[in-house]
Amino acid sequence: MLDSIKAALVPVHREGYRFIAIFLVISLILFWLLPDVFGWLGLVITGWCAYFFRDPPRVTPLRQGLVIAPADGRVSAVEEVEVPPELDLGEERHVRISVFMNVFDVHINRSPVDGVVRRIAYIPGKFLNAELDKASEDNERQALTLRMADGTMIGVVQIAGLVARRIVRWAETGDQLVAGQRFGLIRFGSRVDVYLPHGVSTSVAVGQRAVAGETVIADLTAAEGPREGRRS
Repeated sequence: MLDSIKAALVPVHREGYRFIAIFLVISLILFWLLPDVFGWLGLVITGWCAYFFRDPPRVTPLRQGLVIAPADGRVSAVEEVEVPPELDLGEERHVRISVFMNVFDVHINRSPVDGVVRRIAYIPGKFLNAELDKASEDNERQALTLRMADGTMIGVVQIAGLVARRIVRWAETGDQLVAGQRFGLIRFGSRVDVYLPHGVSTSVAVGQRAVAGETVIADLTAAEGPREGRRS
């Protein structure tokens, strides 16, 4: 029975402890001053804060060439685009897979591949709707360039959105990341882009839900064409 309860409870990442504590203190004050409505409202917001910072365990598929979703959310774009200069991936167009996170998604970001962090760049900017295409160029963002063991270079960009005001990164230049490893988060709602070499075989369609650390979004070793989605 106890094991079942523990399995049902989702851990909260330590990054959220202080925010939960702040909301809890505010809720207690509201219960003391305005108990009828605002106290309960504060308690609901405190519960949502704990929910936002949840950090569920994930099982990552392991095989050479697999690229794993870096974020929970909806796949908002799969397209070939010019690469942001801060990634330093050359002038050739790359495949960009974008995953948009709303305020109810898990916001822990995970490495899409095994690789060494070769470059990190923080770009200040605006806080436009992260679903807009121009958010890749105009919004505040943090870019990581990863070098895989075979020399393949890919880019991962955390992009702030309308509500997000803080990009958190735990990786440093020179760190060796493994696929599915936590490397950061974004508060509170935003987008993560993955840039893959031209012609790569993608495994997701626009509108599909992705699960960070579990959903295979591309296969660097496959020759399959891009997938199309059908809503049902």
